[in-house]
Amino acid sequence: MHKSAEAIMKDKVVITCAVTGVLANRKQCPWVPYTPEEIGEECQRAYEAGASVCHIHARDPDSGGPAFGPAIYQRIHDEVRKRSPVLVNFSTGAIGMPVEEKIAHIPVVRPAIAALNMGSMNYAKYSEKRKDFVFDLLFANPFGEIVHTLRTFQEHRVKPELECFDSGHTNSIWPLLDLGVLTPPLQFSFILGVVGGIPATAEALAFQKAQIPDHSQWEVIGISHEQWLLVAAALSLGGNVRVGLEDNFYVAPGVMAKSNGELVAKAARMARDVGREPASVAEARKILGIPDDRF
Repeated sequence: MHKSAEAIMKDKVVITCAVTGVLANRKQCPWVPYTPEEIGEECQRAYEAGASVCHIHARDPDSGGPAFGPAIYQRIHDEVRKRSPVLVNFSTGAIGMPVEEKIAHIPVVRPAIAALNMGSMNYAKYSEKRKDFVFDLLFANPFGEIVHTLRTFQEHRVKPELECFDSGHTNSIWPLLDLGVLTPPLQFSFILGVVGGIPATAEALAFQKAQIPDHSQWEVIGISHEQWLLVAAALSLGGNVRVGLEDNFYVAPGVMAKSNGELVAKAARMARDVGREPASVAEARKILGIPDDRF
């Protein structure tokens, strides 16, 4: 029996690659990109391996530290566009910074997608080996800032990617829908494995999926060693997936990836192994509801 067009699209999986992150550095992994040119090259490798979206944090080209503002994001956007048609998803996350500065690049660069953290939390990483926290931060994202950010997204036709670290974040959509600053269909990212957030288990992922409105899109973001287990769970549940050096350095236990492309290639292989095919950029536009004129 031949599949309908709708069934074929349901078998497509949008693979997002988080190419650089804000905390990962070259001491941890030598292949983390810092400069706009390096980020553009990594996005190209991810695209060629099967990614249709790249999630990007700006980095200082010299120190590798976090960078902000329209100028650096515009440079990154230009370097990505030179090399591939992949959809650009820019971060708006930052700690201890006014919301106007967090989103200053959005009206100028107007990416296809921008990430929005959906609530406040303790944000930490713990090392059992060290018996200490690697980092221990308070990540504040009050509703007032969320509403302001979403209104900015609406004004500039930027699709919000709703980053949810816990079930309370997922359920924060309801007042935002009532206010009209969120409009369906929605796109969720479920981040699992951050200390202070929901645990990195298949059961927790299924619970998060059960909270969202019908006809929403969602992806899993598995942090560190649990990433591949969660990718497998998301693929079986019909979701999309995110991989990349922001989240996990290892393509297999003890085997460090030498590019974002290697991580995307594994995710694409896993998708095909369960009968799903990585979505092209054009297909990802339809799945996520991105207009053809947004890049």
